Amino acid sequence: MGNTCQSCGMPLAKDPQGGGSEADGSLSIQYCSLCYLEGTFVHPEFSATQMQDHCVDQLRAKGMPGFMAWLFTRGIPRLERWSH
Repeated sequence: MGNTCQSCGMPLAKDPQGGGSEADGSLSIQYCSLCYLEGTFVHPEFSATQMQDHCVDQLRAKGMPGFMAWLFTRGIPRLERWSH
């Protein structure tokens, strides 16, 4: 599993909140705060492809070139959230 969000692939060390939150308020060790809050996914309706597109859009909005954003998100379908 490593230290990356198992929904979007962001390193949890880069998460300003240190990770998402479980329903009981504890810190999630699997998901970041951009994907998972209070025990539920922020975008429960997303498919892995939709998450990739969303992440590319967010990275590009922060100034990352499109090709680099794509490289950073290409592993999303292999993350735990999407492996079901």
